[in-house]
Amino acid sequence: MIGIFDSGIGGLTVARELMRQIPEAGIIYFGDTARYPYGNKSKQTIERYALQDAHFLISQGAKIIVVACNTASALAIDALQAEISLPLFEVITPAVEKAVRVTASKNVGVIGTRGTVNSSIYASKIHDIDPQIKVASQACPLFVPLVEEGWLRRPETKKIVRAYLAPLKAQGIDTLILGCTHYPLLKSQIQEKIGRRVKLVDSAEEVVSRIVEYIKNNPAIKNQITGQSRFYLSDVSSHTEGIASKWLGRAVKFEQAVVE
Repeated sequence: MIGIFDSGIGGLTVARELMRQIPEAGIIYFGDTARYPYGNKSKQTIERYALQDAHFLISQGAKIIVVACNTASALAIDALQAEISLPLFEVITPAVEKAVRVTASKNVGVIGTRGTVNSSIYASKIHDIDPQIKVASQACPLFVPLVEEGWLRRPETKKIVRAYLAPLKAQGIDTLILGCTHYPLLKSQIQEKIGRRVKLVDSAEEVVSRIVEYIKNNPAIKNQITGQSRFYLSDVSSHTEGIASKWLGRAVKFEQAVVE
């Protein structure tokens, strides 16, 4: 089984991509909706939550762990790597490497939560590869609640997308990293407002491609990742199930889970 955790249901974009690229895989999903969002919490708190989330997935039979939360990937990955012995994938590094490959003007934009943007993790990792790349970052704190409310195509959402992206558009970026797993659900609106010439980097697509590569190179794990998919939240509501089912294109029944 492949375990995925996020602060909410945005990590279902990773689950959706896993279903597309590795349809035989069983998924154990945990969204920490009772403690969401992670983006405005301290590093210490995020580390504690991330470790609890990972251990829950392991207790349910996960053999691979995917940190689908950009904030946890930015602030808790060292703590996770120190304690978790299973294959561990985070969403930042694959997106960074893709952005570095595709930018032509060496002018990259990043959008994410306040926690992710304030960590400067994307700029740091990009500059580790190519110090000449200019990185412009923009926190978009309203995107996550808009997505989880299901307001994907509301006029208000389009106006907010335009307002957040205006500073990046003015700087002439040619590549934009969607630095939160919720954001691919706003991809069409983001592409429209930032311009068709700007390449969008979807962290969900990139991390799943990395998992596909890992499985190809480690065929023995194939038999360990099959099974019946299960979806857990720390706070379950019928509204969330409706939104999730729409995103995944299939009925989703969430189970209540307590992590500690």
